[in-house]
Formats: sequence, structure tokens, C-alpha cells
Amino acid sequence: METLNKLYMYIGVDNYLSRMSAGPYNYNYIFKYIIIGDMGVGKSCILHQFTEKKFMANCPHTIGVEFGTRIIEVAGQKIKLQIWDTAGQERFRAVTRSYYRGAAGALMVYDITRRSTYNHLSSWLTDTRNLTNPSTVIFLIGNKSDLESTREVTYEEAKQFADENGLMFVEASAMTGQNVEEAFLETAKKIYQNIQDGRLDLNASESGVQHKPSQPSRTTLNNDTQAQKDNCAC
Repeated sequence: METLNKLYMYIGVDNYLSRMSAGPYNYNYIFKYIIIGDMGVGKSCILHQFTEKKFMANCPHTIGVEFGTRIIEVAGQKIKLQIWDTAGQERFRAVTRSYYRGAAGALMVYDITRRSTYNHLSSWLTDTRNLTNPSTVIFLIGNKSDLESTREVTYEEAKQFADENGLMFVEASAMTGQNVEEAFLETAKKIYQNIQDGRLDLNASESGVQHKPSQPSRTTLNNDTQAQKDNCAC
């Protein structure tokens, strides 16, 4: 019951965040990301490294979903990333699949020291393609590149898989931080380019992007105040 309550809480948070548009903000866009992949590949550690810039040792397995945010800058535009870290266990797949909808970016993670996590990428990719919009940017991350001595998946075969499926790709290390920043930023750059090219309909909820226009100036004078200024003899 506690697990279900936590899942429902995050679903409520997701709905709340999607409606938040009237309050003050210091960014131009919101991009929704999801992080997917088998249990234990380091998804939560990658999220923590990106949002907190430090490694979280002995990271517990995610129950349902976890959430993080960070504001970045792309082409002079401030972009708030809302990042949903999903559980890799099969028993949570039915719940976590609901977070695929409306994702602008998907980071698909495997562990270079565990071939089984690489072998399951086709299944994760199928879910992503079926449940997201055609313009969703998918970035493949081979995590734990710092454990070269126990590598089971070569860079070349993963790069070939990425190329064959039209994915962006990098090997990274959540422990050292190598290429973690790059994965999130390059995904955002590609999403922003899709916006500029007209491939994303910002009015469609499934785009995973919200545009936040500039706030009106607080110093604007109303008509009565302007009239008083015009009649002032000082």
C-alpha cells in the first residue's frame, strides 16, 4: 500500500507540474525527460549527478518513479528540464509507462558491464517508440564507463545499435560525471532544434514542451495614470 501511495503521489505531482503556468518563472521553456532502462544500470545516479553534480553511492532502487529538475541554457534560451527517473523492475512497468506520454526526451540507459541490460534495449526502445510522439529525442547512454576492466559490451556494437535505430549515443559514468552533462544538454539541443524546424507542435500536450513567454513588464502604466502624467504641470 505504501508503494502504491508513493506512485499515486508522483502521478499527482506530474499532473500538478503540467498545469503550473501562471506563477513567476525565470525560464523560456519546459522540456520533459524520462530516464529508462533495466534495474541497477544507474539511472538514479545519472539523474543525481546531473542535478546535484555529485555521485550518490549505494543508490537505492527506484520504486515507481523519482523526479528532478534543473535549468540549463540552449541558444540563449533558459530551459527547465523536468526529469522523471523510472523504475526498471518489470512489476512497475505498467505504472511507469504512463510517464512516457508527453516526453520530449528519453534517456535510455544500459550498463556496459552487464550484457543482459544491453540485450534488453530493443524492448525499451519498442516501448519508447510506441508510447511517445514521433519527434521524441532518444539518447542511448552506456553507463559505468569507469569500470573498463569488467566491460561486457563494446563501444562499437552499442554505437552500431544507436546508428541503426537513429539514436544519439555516448558512454558515460555517473560516478565520475564523464559525459553525463553532455547527454542531457545534447538532448535539449536536439529538441530545441526540432522546435525551430517546426517539427514540434507546442500546442500539443504530447510534445513534451511548454513555452513560457516573457512576463509583461510590471512598470506598464494604465490609462488613468498615463492621463494624470500628461496633465501634470510640473
